[in-house]
Amino acid sequence: MPQSDDERPIDLAARVEHEDPRVARSPSAGRPAGPRDHRRTGAWWALVIGVTMLIAGVIVPDGLLIAAGLVLAGIAVQLLDPARRQRDVRP
Repeated sequence: MPQSDDERPIDLAARVEHEDPRVARSPSAGRPAGPRDHRRTGAWWALVIGVTMLIAGVIVPDGLLIAAGLVLAGIAVQLLDPARRQRDVRP
């Protein structure tokens, strides 16, 4: 039996509240928030830590620190790629 048109917005609001509570509460608080997919705070922190490790590895000649910094910075750059989500959606 199909749902009535009155129940669909309530189900959608409940699903959004469950998946990302910050986005669901933001309009009532007057401060809009972007969806979780568009927040890249963790990627920026990873980039800062990776570059810091890279610089520290160059100052203190340590190949392992340089390699770890390069790997972490590379991962962070991949996470910051704006077209990544579009490529992930394609079959």
